[in-house]
Amino acid sequence: MANGVNVKPAKGKLGILIPGLGAVSTTLIAGVFDILAGNGLPIGSVTQMGRIRLGKRTEKRNPLIKDFVPLADLKDIVFGAWDVHGENAYEVCKRSGVLEDKHLDPIREKLESIKPMDAVFDVNYCHNIEVKHAKSAATKWDLVQLVKEDIRKFKEENGCDRLLMLWCGSTECYTPCEDCHKTIEALEKAMKENDPRISPSMIYAYAAISSGVPYANGAPNLTVDTPALIELARREKVAIMGKDFKTGQTLMKTIVAPGLRARCLGLNGWFSTNILGNRDGEVLDDPGSFKTKEVSKLSVIEHILDGQTFPDLYGKYWHKVRIEYYPPRGDAKEGWDNIDIFGWLGYPMQIKINFLCRDSILAAPVALDIALSMDLAQRCGFYGIQEWLSFFFKSPEVREGLYPEHDLFVQKTKYKNTLRYIMGEELITHLGLDYYAEEDK
Repeated sequence: MANGVNVKPAKGKLGILIPGLGAVSTTLIAGVFDILAGNGLPIGSVTQMGRIRLGKRTEKRNPLIKDFVPLADLKDIVFGAWDVHGENAYEVCKRSGVLEDKHLDPIREKLESIKPMDAVFDVNYCHNIEVKHAKSAATKWDLVQLVKEDIRKFKEENGCDRLLMLWCGSTECYTPCEDCHKTIEALEKAMKENDPRISPSMIYAYAAISSGVPYANGAPNLTVDTPALIELARREKVAIMGKDFKTGQTLMKTIVAPGLRARCLGLNGWFSTNILGNRDGEVLDDPGSFKTKEVSKLSVIEHILDGQTFPDLYGKYWHKVRIEYYPPRGDAKEGWDNIDIFGWLGYPMQIKINFLCRDSILAAPVALDIALSMDLAQRCGFYGIQEWLSFFFKSPEVREGLYPEHDLFVQKTKYKNTLRYIMGEELITHLGLDYYAEEDK
């Protein structure tokens, strides 16, 4: 095995810049503050509570991931954000109703100190939002310059050594990839001409990447999965990844669907519906934003089950996804799945899943893991698409010509083997022939 990767140390402060100071991002921020204050554990965070096996099972080496690879320490993180509402992080936490006072009161001053910068916003991309604090400029190219100045000032004023940008904003209306998204030159020209096909998330992404800042897309928007921004990331040697945090119902699909395929059980239909009452639910109540989310959620089992390769099992199933805005539920999302499967000789069976989850409680640790892993990737000299982080995304970004790997367990192996590779440890294949060979001696 090689000696691993020459990883730059995680010295100094890491600034995490977040477009979208809403329920997810404030739950992340408050959670980090609470963890540092000893007021809770980072449950759900793979980087903080997960372990990684090294070498043979007989060696019994299973360190915490955070002790194995040189991740940024939580105490060195500084948060910044943009949003259209103008409320500080404490006010958003109270309004969102995700965390109880026992987790907010001890850190109130820290949360109140995080006030969002004016956001880049376009009503054509997000309809159900009240706008109070948005940037104004002659062109979208000028908006890029304003965001770049925000990035520069934040880094300077907070004494950050490194930055990354994590999109936690609302889901934008569905956008197809068109000519203006194909090359850097076409994208820049479109921004200078105020082309309506350039979304706010693309403006943030361009500003980040051109500033040398890694960018991760936590929503299903068309952003860094465009050829122009992929090309820009490679040119600037910046890590990028997306898209859409893998949390509730889709997490369940990436657990159950690989099990069906592994045991060669067939599928006739998979009906999924959700109720959600937070701002994300309100945004998704708009057909344009829902279309973006629907495409993301529908693609998961299509790639896992692969009907072309297994036509008798998965060639003719019906897949339907619904999300309903239901304000009384708040952040406590509920997802129902009805799965019609068939087995030996074609006899039908059913699986029912009712997942009463908390949207932001699931998303916050995923956001933290993505941020810390993206920072690690950048310090490793990895740039462009970081497919090894597919584990955390609903619609993992991959190189052109490849299909995305959605199987959660394959994604987990890829993630951990990349960490082993970085640190110069042997990759684990789980073949295990040497164990039996030893017994025969």
